[in-house]
Amino acid sequence: MKKIFLFSLMISFILADSSAKALFDIYCKSCHITTKPVNKNSLKAPPIMGVMFHVKEVYPNKKEAIKFIVDYVKAPSFEKALCSSVKRFGLMPAINISDRKLKKIAKYIYENFPPKGFKHPQNKKVK
Repeated sequence: MKKIFLFSLMISFILADSSAKALFDIYCKSCHITTKPVNKNSLKAPPIMGVMFHVKEVYPNKKEAIKFIVDYVKAPSFEKALCSSVKRFGLMPAINISDRKLKKIAKYIYENFPPKGFKHPQNKKVK
């Protein structure tokens, strides 16, 4: 019985500490796609690579970018918005998620998006 309890406890810790990519997939990917859009009319929100392009333009420092992302996701506003696409899509809803998980997601998207060589639609290129 003790072994079953310990095994169950271990599994619950593993599931509670999901990977950053899994957290992104759960909380963000349904709106922010990770690939170049095939049909821009079907988008719910700007692709994450474009969002992060703008975040990195304004916040090239990883720590500051993560701080901005956490703050924005918890309390989005037009004043904080960095992308002009907010005019098209409107503000995202605030996401109720723990700071720990949100920081994990922010670190993941900072480190993975946009991919090197990404060319912004306005012909700006990622360094």
